[in-house]
Amino acid sequence: MKQQANLIRAGQVIEHEGRRWTVLKQQIITPGKGGAFIQVEMRDLKSGNKTNERWRTADTVERLMTEEKEYTYSYTDGSNLVLMDPETFEEAHVATALLGEAAPFLQDQMNLTVDLVEGDPVAIHLPQTVVLEVTEADPVVKGQTASSSYKPAKLSNGVKTSVPPFIETGERIVVRTDDGSYVERAKS
Repeated sequence: MKQQANLIRAGQVIEHEGRRWTVLKQQIITPGKGGAFIQVEMRDLKSGNKTNERWRTADTVERLMTEEKEYTYSYTDGSNLVLMDPETFEEAHVATALLGEAAPFLQDQMNLTVDLVEGDPVAIHLPQTVVLEVTEADPVVKGQTASSSYKPAKLSNGVKTSVPPFIETGERIVVRTDDGSYVERAKS
């Protein structure tokens, strides 16, 4: 299906120069002189190579329709994730690279959404939040106010984030999977 280039969004799959690409980031740039254009960072689905491409906002691109399917993560086998279809209990092998920067947030038996184009996996989506334990957190400095000062912390998956001063080592917190940011304390 054809769509205007300025409607390209991260996560979409497009066809360009005879190859399929998944869109990682997009940015509309309006120079001081001339028309606006969109710059798109995308990854080739076959080779995994990344590239940047620019289109004028009025140009059209071929967007491929994706189908979403739910899976349960079983284990990692080399460079592939082994996923189980919860309805048929069949295994599916999907490249770990499709997770991108969200890979550290993958947990055993996690429910995932996989985007498919003509049966081929093109993207994996984790749940929006996960619960992790804080393994390292700086002590509270007297005089800090809770309203604006966050402190650095390290999570059980190795990701570094910022947490409010009242969070201590050993506590379990809810974290966003897209950027690793603190949401709230986990309910016990």
